[in-house]
Amino acid sequence: MVSNWIIAASTAAVLAFYYDFKSWQSYGTGGTPPTLQGYLKIRRWGLYLLYKRQNLLDPSPIPDTGVSYIKPGKVPERPGLPPSITRWTLPQRQYPQPITKGALTELNNLMQTFASTASYSEYIETRSSKTEGGTGPAIYVKPNVKTINPVAHKIFYEVAHVHPKENSLHVYVSPKDAKTIVSRGWGQRFPVTWLAPPSWIMVYAPRNERELEVVKEIVRAAICHAVGMEVSDVKP
Repeated sequence: MVSNWIIAASTAAVLAFYYDFKSWQSYGTGGTPPTLQGYLKIRRWGLYLLYKRQNLLDPSPIPDTGVSYIKPGKVPERPGLPPSITRWTLPQRQYPQPITKGALTELNNLMQTFASTASYSEYIETRSSKTEGGTGPAIYVKPNVKTINPVAHKIFYEVAHVHPKENSLHVYVSPKDAKTIVSRGWGQRFPVTWLAPPSWIMVYAPRNERELEVVKEIVRAAICHAVGMEVSDVKP
């Protein structure tokens, strides 16, 4: 009887481990190799961060410094509760929420739309996201931009990318703008503080066209931060 219980418990534990590993892979593993070794590394980091008891919704660790590029009134308080976040330290993802068809189509093309717009194409380009392991497109500031922000290299000159599995984003904005975005409920801090600067943050997935306009303003502000100046009043 005892041996049967041990076998059943062991089988359940192995199945739970396998299910969690495959679920982790399905959300896109970011820059972490989608291997068992990569999964175990993320789980070890998760235990350490659980010990640290970080509240990623708290904007206070973000320095209130630098220039704000978010236009007044463009990023109001986000309605409703924040989305539920997946249980893994990385990739930093939310669980999917309903999104209108029009907003989804525009979001899927957002990186390319910004990069191909005349106001921005002089300064930015799209390439596969290095921070996402090359699994999707990202906006990069061109390294030869004369006004480039000296801190742009901290995320390999990457400005923003979208996560196609659940439509959230990561963006590199100014510290002042990061504080605004998190405090108004549009995103949260990045959990692994030794991998990225404090103003590299997650932005929640838009649920409709109105929220997509807020996301577009956040991405526009991230571009300005990378370029080191206000680029244009024209948005895609």
